[in-house]
Amino acid sequence: MSTRNARQLSAGMVGGGIGADIGKTHRFGMRMDDRYSLDAGVFGRDREQSAGVAASLGVASERTYSSYHEMAKAEATREDGIDVAIVATPNDSHFEVAKAFLERGINVVCEKPLTQGSATARELVELAAANDAILAVPHCYSAYPMVREAARMVSDGRLGALTFVDVEHASGWAATPLELTGHKQASWRTDPDIAGFPSVVGDLGTHGYHLARYITGLEVEEVSAQLHTFVPGRKVFDNATVALKLTDEVPGRLWASMAATGHNHGLRIRIFGDQGSLEWQHEDPHHLAFQDLEGTTTISTHGLASLSEDSARLTRVGLGHPEGFLEAFGNFYRDLADELEARRDARPSTIRELSFPTGIDGLIGVQFIEAVAASHAADAAWVVPASVADRAAEVAAADAGLREAGSN
Repeated sequence: MSTRNARQLSAGMVGGGIGADIGKTHRFGMRMDDRYSLDAGVFGRDREQSAGVAASLGVASERTYSSYHEMAKAEATREDGIDVAIVATPNDSHFEVAKAFLERGINVVCEKPLTQGSATARELVELAAANDAILAVPHCYSAYPMVREAARMVSDGRLGALTFVDVEHASGWAATPLELTGHKQASWRTDPDIAGFPSVVGDLGTHGYHLARYITGLEVEEVSAQLHTFVPGRKVFDNATVALKLTDEVPGRLWASMAATGHNHGLRIRIFGDQGSLEWQHEDPHHLAFQDLEGTTTISTHGLASLSEDSARLTRVGLGHPEGFLEAFGNFYRDLADELEARRDARPSTIRELSFPTGIDGLIGVQFIEAVAASHAADAAWVVPASVADRAAEVAAADAGLREAGSN
C-alpha cells in the first residue's frame, strides 16, 4: 500500500481572519484535493475574534493561539504538530512570523512580498535551507494550466528567439481614496509603514514580474522605473511603469497599477519571438493565444488533448468547463503537498522544471522592488537588481576558485 496521503498534511494559519479574502482563498486551495487539514492558527490580533474564526473553521480551542510565537513554540513540540504554516498577514509582519516557524524547522507558505527588505528575505531563505524546511511564496498565477502551457511553449522554442516581453497588472480597485472610507484592505495597503512606499510594486508588480520570469525563463538584468501617485493625498505610489532589460538583452515592459480606472483585475502578459508570439489574460485564463509570422492566430483551451503534460496535470475538469483563481491556488497547494509528503515519507523530491515558487522567487521579488525604488529616486536611471549582482559575484568567485585550483 502506498504511503501517499497516509495522513493529511497538517496546516496552521497566521492571519486570514475577518475581512481577509486572501485567507479564505488559501483555505479553499488547501481543501481542494483533501491533502491538508487546518488544525491550528492565530486568525487576528483580537483574541476573541480570532477564536470565533477558529471555531467556525473547526480548529480546536487548545490549538487556537494568542500569538504566532506561542503557536510556533507549541506546534514544534507536539507529536501531531503542523507540517506547514501559512503566513497571510500584512507585509510588515511577514519576516518575524515566517522566521518564528522556519527556525523551528516548520515549513512555511508566506504571502508576497516575502519581506520588506532583501536582507530579511535572504535571511528567511537561508534559515529555511539551514533547517531543511520549504519556504514557498504563492505567486499562484504560475499554477494556471495555460500559464504552464505558455512556459512549455517558450522552453520548447515555439516562439523562436525571444524579442520582447510585455506584462501588466493594472487594476482599478483603488482608483478612488478607499483608505479614507475605512476599507480594511485599502487602509493597510496604502500605509507606507505596512506596505512600503512603493506599495503597488510589492502588491501587484511582483506578480507580473514573477509571471514574466516563470514563462520566459529569463531574468531581469536592469530596470528603469517611474512611480506615480494618481489618487491625490495617497501616501504611497499607486502606479509604476518599468522598462526592463532581460537576459540576452531582451527588452521588456512592466506596468503595475492599483488606480487603472475601470480595469478589473488587469493581469496580462504578451511574449514575442522571431517565430511567433503568445498572450494570456487572467480574466480569460483558460485560453492561450499564439500567433505565427503570418499573423495566423491559434487559440488553445485548457483541457485539449494536444496540450503538454505540464498543462494537462493541472486541468481539473473536462474540456469546456472553465477553471480559475481558486483552482490555481489548489494547484499550488497540490504541488506543495507532493513535495511535503515526499519529504515526510523519505521519498525522492517531486519538484519539476515547472513547479511552485519558492523563497528564492520571493527574494528576487523583493530585490526587484528595491531596484525599482532606487531607479525612481535616480530619475529613472538604469539599476541592476541585487539578484543579478549576486549571480555575477558567484560566477566571479567560482572563476577565481578555478584559477586558484589550476595554479596549484
